[in-house]
Amino acid sequence: MSETSPHGAHGRPPTARQRWAAFARSPFLPATVLTLIIAAAAGLFAGSYTYSMAKPTPHAIPAAVVGNHHTARGEAFISRLEKALNASVRIYPFGGRAAAVEAVDDQQVFAILEFDDSGRAVTVEVAGASGASVAQLLSETTPRVGKATGVAVTVRDIKPLQRGDPRGLAVFYISLAAAIIGFVGAIQLSVHAKGLDPIERIVFTVAYAVLGGFSIAAVVDWLLGALRLPFVESWLILTFTMFTSGMVFTMFNTLFGRWAMIPTWSLMVLLGNPSSGGAVSWALLPSPLGTIGRWLPPGASVNAQHTAIYFPHHQHAFPFLVLAAWSLLSSAVFWTWRRRHPGGRDNAPAHAAE
Repeated sequence: MSETSPHGAHGRPPTARQRWAAFARSPFLPATVLTLIIAAAAGLFAGSYTYSMAKPTPHAIPAAVVGNHHTARGEAFISRLEKALNASVRIYPFGGRAAAVEAVDDQQVFAILEFDDSGRAVTVEVAGASGASVAQLLSETTPRVGKATGVAVTVRDIKPLQRGDPRGLAVFYISLAAAIIGFVGAIQLSVHAKGLDPIERIVFTVAYAVLGGFSIAAVVDWLLGALRLPFVESWLILTFTMFTSGMVFTMFNTLFGRWAMIPTWSLMVLLGNPSSGGAVSWALLPSPLGTIGRWLPPGASVNAQHTAIYFPHHQHAFPFLVLAAWSLLSSAVFWTWRRRHPGGRDNAPAHAAE
């Protein structure tokens, strides 16, 4: 008996368009897209941190100058220092050391160059708390420059880092934890508490931010003793950071749905954390990152936390305004387009829904 040849619609092999349509309806399309995105994100993540932190290079270092630096040796010292650093040393003359120290406390300058009357000796006062990497660079470079120019150099640190944080990285780590756990918490709410209404979602974001901020501060200060924190202020900054980060994800989840992780990760991790000034001082970051970082939540968090710990009487409003602006923007976008958010409960009665 001869085999019957297939015929009709069922017998034709699927066309390329049909195969694509079937693939698009299957779970394989989003899985493939995610695979490519994750692979690209891995490279970008490594690249962003390597670009900003692997070889920090000074661009402009503001320094206070006290005393007589207009002598031949004093001017030669400053000129040679710029060449050695391959950067511009922005000189700000001050009438006395007290005013220069005030400028250091206000984080306007990174160091004080105090020349004697002859210009043959200079005391270089660095501030490790202003930026450990900058302080180390100046501490290593100025003695060599002094030897080359015939100027006696004495180096001392007038704002040292705390003993439990000799590299000045603990502030970066706690701010990083707050930023990442902040949006991870919002992701988990969107997955495990999808039915939350908009106001409930905001309330629970505040709740985990308050508790999470307390947990970070308590572990770092009370349990590990790595940092002596101004506890309440640090707790509030961490809470503010976590809430802002959570609402940033919620905003992107409203605008982009399941792909919200891409802009959130790009803003908070790929761009925000390397440019925050926490691991490498802003003076040593590539110029665009040093400028952008101040306007992003991770940079604002590091800035506020760093000042609270090391310069408690010189806190600035700017980092808090940056966090507030991102929180208000994210919350406003989420609230305005809340019906687009994939979460929420349907409170309409059954007959109305029908």
